[in-house]
Amino acid sequence: MARVDGNGRFGDVAAAIDAANARDPNTVESDGRREPAELVYGRRMSETLARIAPTASELLRIAVRGQHIERWTSPRDAYPEGRIGYLSWRKDLQDFHARRIGEIMTTVGYGAADVARVGALIRKERLKSDREAQLLEDVACLVFLAHYLGEFMNKTDSGKLALILAKTWSKMSPYGRHEARKLQLAPAAAALLDRVVTQSQQRG
Repeated sequence: MARVDGNGRFGDVAAAIDAANARDPNTVESDGRREPAELVYGRRMSETLARIAPTASELLRIAVRGQHIERWTSPRDAYPEGRIGYLSWRKDLQDFHARRIGEIMTTVGYGAADVARVGALIRKERLKSDREAQLLEDVACLVFLAHYLGEFMNKTDSGKLALILAKTWSKMSPYGRHEARKLQLAPAAAALLDRVVTQSQQRG
């Protein structure tokens, strides 16, 4: 049974997002059992937002829960190799996620302005000047560090991994970085992050 946060329209949207993501054929281990990967990701995003920003707006909570809705339907290998292909994939994904969440929100009674706002957050428009868009980015980075860094360490060479971590760190606000330093990471992951942070501070 999918866990849904809150009642009313937000609860309806969260339930619809979870129902869509429950169809993900890819699975991860969560609480000792295998579950659909994007269903678990959405929960982790919501839980992290609730922890670091318990008074977050309803629209930000929707964007956080649904920013990866049905992500598996657009695999990276459907696009060309290289940075241009990657950037095209990312932009198309963001547009797709925003459209799908907008459809769900409209169905349960949200207006056009609310739909547009959530879409802007999912597309991370005005990232450095929009506090909520930056908070969404911080949450995504924290979820990556807390739940997915270990997997990357097992399949990515050290040079590329250090670059990924450096980019992750650069995306985060000072508050996000503060929260990242409080994560209980595995020793190897914590040591690598410390090294990346130290190098970033030396350059900065």
